Amino acid sequence: MTKKRLLSGMRPTGPLHIGHLVGALDNWVKLQDEYECFFMIADWHALMSEYASPEDLKENLINNVIDWLACGISPSKSTIFIQSHVKEHLELYMIFSVITPLGWLERCPTYKEQLREITNRDLSTFGFLGYPVLQAADILLYKAHVVPVGEDQLPHLELTREIARRFNNLYPVRKSISIDAKFSNGVYKKNIFPEPVALLTKTPRILGLDGRKMSKSYNNFIAVSEEPKNIRLKVQSMFTDPLRIRLNDPGHPETCNVHSYYAVFAPERKKEIDELCRKAQIGCTDCKKELAEILIKFLEPIQKKRNELLKNKKQIFKILEQGSKQAGCFASKTLSEVKGLLNLK
Repeated sequence: MTKKRLLSGMRPTGPLHIGHLVGALDNWVKLQDEYECFFMIADWHALMSEYASPEDLKENLINNVIDWLACGISPSKSTIFIQSHVKEHLELYMIFSVITPLGWLERCPTYKEQLREITNRDLSTFGFLGYPVLQAADILLYKAHVVPVGEDQLPHLELTREIARRFNNLYPVRKSISIDAKFSNGVYKKNIFPEPVALLTKTPRILGLDGRKMSKSYNNFIAVSEEPKNIRLKVQSMFTDPLRIRLNDPGHPETCNVHSYYAVFAPERKKEIDELCRKAQIGCTDCKKELAEILIKFLEPIQKKRNELLKNKKQIFKILEQGSKQAGCFASKTLSEVKGLLNLK
């Protein structure tokens, strides 16, 4: 049976953190066996926000791929590639930008939210406004049937579906066939692009060290490659129960960010820690010390594999070169079909 096709990607804007690990990468590893997977390093997307300081893009790109491989993404199961190494992404982006109404982009809730929240970069650019159009090109270039997303990304995916629908309506594929009862007009009509659906798998969501969304922009994360001494320092800086002033005050684990980490990384220990906290039999400092050691142990096998991969960067480049070639072959066929419909051949 032919597997359905899936596309997902990440922007190389810095080190991958444990939020990426439990929120996406663990899921990607499982999806490799169910779908034909295309996993993309989205460097064009990264440039849309990092255009003023692109110095670290290349290093971030390589380190992100190493993290993927260390976490279990396999080049024998999936196509791993660099977005900018497949020229068809920008060509399809250009075509989609011609047919996408400006109002669709201006009302995108993610666009408005990031303009409001990210104040240390000038995002009032044409490129950033058109971010979802490039995202649509990424997905539809590979005729992806499914896209793993979080609920906050659903508006972007719906815009991709609208763009696919608009293109399909404007440029239907017509193929001459013999007249029969089923096709009395002698014309067969089909769509070039499928409308991708969201793959809303249930994944753990952990907040940043300060209780906000875990983000490289907020510098409130623990990297997958974080050294043990830094993990200990960062965990000790975490916000805890604001109502627990003294050591003998009973705790409220349901409102404490530290306890939410136990639910993800040590569920077998969470119940006991919760009870000790409520009875004031463990202090926040000791609770965080234990959590730090849990995280260090959790990341240890990933970091061991990561260190092995770092010894042979040539192999990483080879994987990316091969993956980009595979992606390029598929992408060129799609774009050839698109250009044929637009009389651009």
